[in-house]
Amino acid sequence: MILEETYTLNNGVAIPKLALGTWLIDDAQVGDAVRSAVKIGYRHIDTAQAYANERGVGEAVRSCGVAREDLFVVSKVAAEHKTYQEAAAGIDRTLATMGLDYLDMMIIHSPQPWVEVNQSSDRHFQGNVEAYRALEDALSAGKLRAIGVSNFLVDDLQNILDSCSVVPAVNQVLAHVGNVPVEVAQFCADHGIAVEAYSPIAHGEAGRIEGIADMAAKYGVSVAQLCIRYVLQLGMIALPKTANPARMKENASVDFQISDEDMAVLNGLAGLPDYGASSFFPVYGGKL
Repeated sequence: MILEETYTLNNGVAIPKLALGTWLIDDAQVGDAVRSAVKIGYRHIDTAQAYANERGVGEAVRSCGVAREDLFVVSKVAAEHKTYQEAAAGIDRTLATMGLDYLDMMIIHSPQPWVEVNQSSDRHFQGNVEAYRALEDALSAGKLRAIGVSNFLVDDLQNILDSCSVVPAVNQVLAHVGNVPVEVAQFCADHGIAVEAYSPIAHGEAGRIEGIADMAAKYGVSVAQLCIRYVLQLGMIALPKTANPARMKENASVDFQISDEDMAVLNGLAGLPDYGASSFFPVYGGKL
């Protein structure tokens, strides 16, 4: 069962292969979503400072009835925090907001502040080193069990490898059928960095990818299930987001195998021209 399967990060920490993403779930509703997920069997919960729901996630982690050490809880340093002091204070604030003694992992949300994404060539190399060093110190202090990054390209990753001591445990990136960052994924594989796929169902738009519905029908699964299985078979951690318990169950029912031939077909499918109503988000090519 996928909910019981884990990968081992480069520091020896086990991370569940399937997570509950909580982006765009309001703080007032996220607690119920997390408790439902945990009841279904999810043990990996992903949030971020930018989601403004850390309080609700933390409250659910504390009240869900599962031992803290059996859960894998992740948050993200705000993309705007590009000094050591900002990042360090933010880490402590996240722990206080969530009411937790430690996080299983914390990662830098983006190499650029969101207002600069898709608008600036400045990759903030020094600022990312400063923020990452705050993560390293929090790791050494026992506040975090693993550290990593998100939305980092090869040059961003190389900057951390050249300037910091701890190799990132993960790089969390947009990855789905028709949009796999092959060069970044290969670089991560070469350096022992796990890849986490956020929006593996293309933020709900994957059904628009030509050929994908027929492939899902072939396996007797939904498009969402096919998409999640696809990124898992690429060796990635899958982070589908939903507040709907029925969808949580569906997303976790992916104990089937896509053949090598069909993986090759999926690898060759064309991506989406846009992400519909969500296209304005920077992670989908938009601009703030």
